[in-house]
Amino acid sequence: MDTSVFSIMLPASAACLVLVGIHSYLGLHVIKRKVIFVDLALAQIAALGATVGFLFGMDPTSRAAFIFSMAFTFVGAAVFAATRLRKDRVPQEAVIGLVYALAAAITILVIDKSPHGAEHIKDLLTGTILWVKWSQVLTAAVAYAFVGIFHFVLRDKFIRITEDPEGAFKSGMWVRFWDFLFYLSFGFVITFSVRTAGVLLVFVFLVAPAITAAVITNKWRYQLLIGWGMGTLVTIVALYLSYVLDLPSGPTVVAFYGVVLLVVSLIVYVVRTPDRRHAWSRLGLGLGVTALGIGALWGMGTLLGSSAWAEDDVHHQLAKGHGHAAPQPAESTAKPEDLPDDPEQRVALLGKHVADHTPGWRTELVEAVLDPDMPLLFKEDALALLRKEATTDFDYDSEAEDNAAAAEKMRQWASETP
Repeated sequence: MDTSVFSIMLPASAACLVLVGIHSYLGLHVIKRKVIFVDLALAQIAALGATVGFLFGMDPTSRAAFIFSMAFTFVGAAVFAATRLRKDRVPQEAVIGLVYALAAAITILVIDKSPHGAEHIKDLLTGTILWVKWSQVLTAAVAYAFVGIFHFVLRDKFIRITEDPEGAFKSGMWVRFWDFLFYLSFGFVITFSVRTAGVLLVFVFLVAPAITAAVITNKWRYQLLIGWGMGTLVTIVALYLSYVLDLPSGPTVVAFYGVVLLVVSLIVYVVRTPDRRHAWSRLGLGLGVTALGIGALWGMGTLLGSSAWAEDDVHHQLAKGHGHAAPQPAESTAKPEDLPDDPEQRVALLGKHVADHTPGWRTELVEAVLDPDMPLLFKEDALALLRKEATTDFDYDSEAEDNAAAAEKMRQWASETP
């Protein structure tokens, strides 16, 4: 494995393993409490906090934005604790879904008022696991360790409410208070994790190991060990596959978790069924039906894709009425000295030419990253383009005062690249 690639994949792998450690445990609580989507709701609330913070001048990746997001998450924790009723007519999962929808809607409305921050909020939701630094991994490990100690000290309270909420109410426990502490610590972890891994990957780290463990055994200790073991193995293999197959790391990890969970579920089904022959026959029937379904969808896609219905009706009619084919976008003939002064337009134009592998434009991209007058938001966009092209970040820190060594590496890379 190339040294530069190894230097990227190793901290990403360590970050994933740290995430697996705390999320596998919290996932057991989530599964048993039947509040599966509380992770998505709290993550969306945290994203809303970062979005509103952007309006106040906070960069989405700054400490100020993190603190502001945590304040929003605390409010969400209070709402979820208050809506946990002993006898509820409406399931708490419905309340969680409503809170998620409201937070998402308000986030979109806020983004509409700050269009330049939309791309950075998207990064907050999708995560940047591949570009995580060792300092971030260490910070996350320390933060999660404190949460782990907190839950270990209060494990009797949390586990009892999770496994037998009615019994906890009858015994006189202050369930709402302990629920608030649980969701508070849970929200802290989610806010921390989403900044690095994104909503999708965090959700899978939370539920996939827990579901796998719950399928195999009912004992907390064994579930926790299975979740940690399965999460560690699957994460390492998935990240390796993402490198070998040149696939996005996050989606590859998510997809591989799904495959492993499916295989484990099928194995457990066959092993636990008294009539193995009947189990294998049903399994074969299921695979056959699945294959037929995939074949039918493939055929439908092929037919519809080659039909006239596949074209945009309005665009097609306009082109037909004027007697010529639909217009194609013109290729840019801009030169380096013609780059616009506006940073957003500059980065957008550079991105197009980097994607087209236009000679000389990678040098301009490096200079855009190193430009001291480039606003931080657009500098991060340019740096993301450079990382994608060079498969390394050259140890560059956009917030550091001294990046001389990284700048030299970048310019060396630009001069050697055709």
